[in-house]
Amino acid sequence: MKKTALTICAALVLALACCGCSKEDGKVNETTPIAGGEAVVTPTEATLSPSATPAPTVTDTPTPTATPAVDSNGMTLLCPSQYLKKREGATYGKFTHITYYSDYCKRDRGATVLLPAGYTEEKKYPVVYLLHGIFGDENSFAGDANLPVLIGNLIADGLSEEFILVCPAMFAASDDTVQAPGFTAEAMIPYDRFAHDLTQCLIPYIDANYSTLQGREGTYIAGFSMGGRETLFTIITYPDRFRAACAIAPAPGLVPGKDKFMVHEGSYKPEQVKFAEGAVIPDRIIICCGTRDSVVGQFPKEYHNLFSANGIDHIWYEIPNADHDMQAQYSGLYNFLQVIGK
Repeated sequence: MKKTALTICAALVLALACCGCSKEDGKVNETTPIAGGEAVVTPTEATLSPSATPAPTVTDTPTPTATPAVDSNGMTLLCPSQYLKKREGATYGKFTHITYYSDYCKRDRGATVLLPAGYTEEKKYPVVYLLHGIFGDENSFAGDANLPVLIGNLIADGLSEEFILVCPAMFAASDDTVQAPGFTAEAMIPYDRFAHDLTQCLIPYIDANYSTLQGREGTYIAGFSMGGRETLFTIITYPDRFRAACAIAPAPGLVPGKDKFMVHEGSYKPEQVKFAEGAVIPDRIIICCGTRDSVVGQFPKEYHNLFSANGIDHIWYEIPNADHDMQAQYSGLYNFLQVIGK
């Protein structure tokens, strides 16, 4: 009797254990939200343990990737999370630091350059100039490990052509021991000066030292925050030099205004923010901002309204729940970089 009872108990334990394995292996993996607003798979304990053996009769069911919302202008509101993850079959470039002499500033200046992984002198590449925010420098974007991944994945999927990315130091002071970034009218001047340094010094240097598709057709500009403001300033000042532009959460100061940091005298008067009739202008201008931006607030939307009032064709969209953050940056770049070469 004891032997029979033990045998029955053992059978029951084995049956319950098998039922537990089948239930665990057969369920769809749970998901947790990430910064981009999508779902990422959270592996179960069985998938993490190399000794776990799934039930042979169960086939894993992949969790479908959420499809980000697209607005009426074709803008993907959130950068898909899978574009920020390395994958097999894609190649990724690395940032290198360069120094060029600025005739405009009368001194050496720095920039970081991201070449395509398969860069060759046999091909001519478009160039994207990406401008950092206030208090940043040429290393601001180079420190973001996700940026080469986003670019490499877009290229791998055929959503963007191969291109050279250049991240300059935007504070174009003639003597950096005298002037430094800050929230004063004087400290804003070197940021506007950069448009001249870019067109007169940096672009010629890049064209002379890399295999670039030169001229308007191969030149693009984008920026975040202060870099977004200077992107708008640059295309208004030099409209015929850029194929397309993107201002992500652009800071105030292109026109007169006041925010929580300072009173902005304005680089242009509102009525001056326009292109001359018949002028060669960028094919596409994108302005975007997070719906919860706690730094620049409603100023990006005011730029949108100003551009609309002055007859400047552009795309405006808002990134749901994004602050003045990486989520906004990735959204803007995901949409803008798909314009390259098209």
